[in-house]
Amino acid sequence: MTNMSNKRVDEPTGVETVGHEWDGIEELNNPLPRWWVVVLGMTVVFALGYVVLYPAIPMGNSGTQGVWGWTSRGDLAQDTARAEADRLPMVNAISAASFDAIMADRNLLDHAKAGGRAAFKQNCAQCHGSDGAGSNGYPNLKDSDWLWGGDLAAIQTTIQHGVRAPGDSQTRTSLMPNFGADAILQPAQIGDAAAHVRSLSGAGPNDAAAARGAPLFAANCAVCHGAQGTGNRAVGAPNLADRVWLYGGKPGQVVSSITNAHAGVMPAWQSKLDPVTIKMLAVYVHSLGGGEKFAAPAAAAVNGEGNAKP
Repeated sequence: MTNMSNKRVDEPTGVETVGHEWDGIEELNNPLPRWWVVVLGMTVVFALGYVVLYPAIPMGNSGTQGVWGWTSRGDLAQDTARAEADRLPMVNAISAASFDAIMADRNLLDHAKAGGRAAFKQNCAQCHGSDGAGSNGYPNLKDSDWLWGGDLAAIQTTIQHGVRAPGDSQTRTSLMPNFGADAILQPAQIGDAAAHVRSLSGAGPNDAAAARGAPLFAANCAVCHGAQGTGNRAVGAPNLADRVWLYGGKPGQVVSSITNAHAGVMPAWQSKLDPVTIKMLAVYVHSLGGGEKFAAPAAAAVNGEGNAKP
């Protein structure tokens, strides 16, 4: 607090002090520069004008709207609407075109891939990875190993209806028994069956365990996976004769898959995305490297650690 009685005029400068002192140091009562006062006044006027014209003051769950009614969200909505209007002709063209027509038209194909890529990064990359390469339990979309087919129509159907998606009567569904958890096979039998499964692709030796597992496979697994383990897309049974594994191809991993079937799920995207976005997604996924019919399939993983398609 300023002590008025201690005020004095500083002789060297001729400026009055403010009246307080600390350890021999006093403060001169210099007036604020005129330019600073003017700038301060301008900022006050600007702030008052801003509060009146724009959203500014928080008011519980909302805030003051401002007499101009401007919001950044409104600006975004207008920009989005303009962008949607600009792309609408191409979207309509993709929607009306067949897959054959899209693949034959470079312009349509490029736009479909671009739209599919954007939708993929927003909706699919969380599980399949930003490049579609997947991971353990999440299918690799870049190889040529597909459970329900890798042509454009099959991919579109899978995206539309999902895999074991609740509430969708057309969802992709395959059901593998829990051979161990339900005591269909004993642990030793499961080990032999796993040895036989690994021998089908050369991932494991064709030894005595694999030989013991052969009749177990024929009796319990061949009905879906085929006598040679090459799979059956009609029922979503994976090909066991290649080295592409969704949940891992090591001995313990194969034993785990036989003991407790994984039964992974994928959303039915037709309830979340519009039809043309799903069509563009199908085109983009098809283009990643494993799409069939229109593109040469990419080489499947051969290290025993790849991932099968959904």
